[in-house]
Amino acid sequence: MMVSYAQLRETGAFARDCSTRVVLDHVMSRWGVLVLCTLSDGTHRWGELRREVEGISEKMLASTLRQLVADGIVHRESLPTVPPHVEYRLTQRGHELMDRMLPLIEWIAVRADEIVGRDPGAGAPSAEPARR
Repeated sequence: MMVSYAQLRETGAFARDCSTRVVLDHVMSRWGVLVLCTLSDGTHRWGELRREVEGISEKMLASTLRQLVADGIVHRESLPTVPPHVEYRLTQRGHELMDRMLPLIEWIAVRADEIVGRDPGAGAPSAEPARR
């Protein structure tokens, strides 16, 4: 599925008051991306997410999960146990999102060192022509 920026612009996406900006902020934030990638691997409890998403504070994890649940991308299930047992997993919408987002994350992971200049080949001309 190829979509151009011009096609998106025609729909009104990215206008100042467009909800697209809000969703992009939630999904593509530093922690949003990492939480979603972790959940793409299956259901996780709070502590598992905290360990998997290295560096995230409890406050940021709570805030990120709260927003993704409110957006309908993540499902939160509180099980009636003592102590409380809460699980998080992607919703159908979340799986649809990650089907599109994981290839982008893979592309970034393969090229990240080169992009930030930590690769000996950094700065070398690309073999691929620029697309427009």
